[in-house]
Amino acid sequence: MILRTRIKELRARYNLTQAELAETVGVSRQTMLYLEKGTYNPSLILAHKVAKALHADIDDVFILRDV
Repeated sequence: MILRTRIKELRARYNLTQAELAETVGVSRQTMLYLEKGTYNPSLILAHKVAKALHADIDDVFILRDV
């Protein structure tokens, strides 16, 4: 399975930098970078925090696809 995210797109909608979003959800900017690239799989709690900060549902931010 592949995890794809819409974090960058949704961040742009609210004019947030990676650092601002990272601070809001309580992670480092580097963690946010890895989340955006899809190289880091977030915990359910972190996924919820990111979705809430972006005013979206978890399923709208994180998309899990079969290979």
